[in-house]
Amino acid sequence: MDTDDRNLLARGSVATRLPAQDMERARRFYSEKLGLEPVDERPGGLLYRCGDTEFAVYRSTGASPGTFTQMGRQVEDVEAVVAELRRRGVEFEEVDVPGFRSEGNLLGVGQPYA
Repeated sequence: MDTDDRNLLARGSVATRLPAQDMERARRFYSEKLGLEPVDERPGGLLYRCGDTEFAVYRSTGASPGTFTQMGRQVEDVEAVVAELRRRGVEFEEVDVPGFRSEGNLLGVGQPYA
């Protein structure tokens, strides 16, 4: 096995998948609160792109436990982003990083260490 064979996953991209019991409620949250619109819609799922990353929200009958951060967004100024999202009505929970919920999923916001 050569080095390229061992790095198969390292060359790929990572995409988050978040379950939602109510797709229309999830769509409204991402649109109205976060200012995001899906770039693709398929039966049972919505695809969003942010920079060079993507995440999908998919219809699920199961509930997300929300006991850990399932997706984090890295931003330049976390205080400014948190303030703007609070202005839009997003309620934050202080965990390790500022976090908020959508469909039971815990989503975090953080910034790179300087």
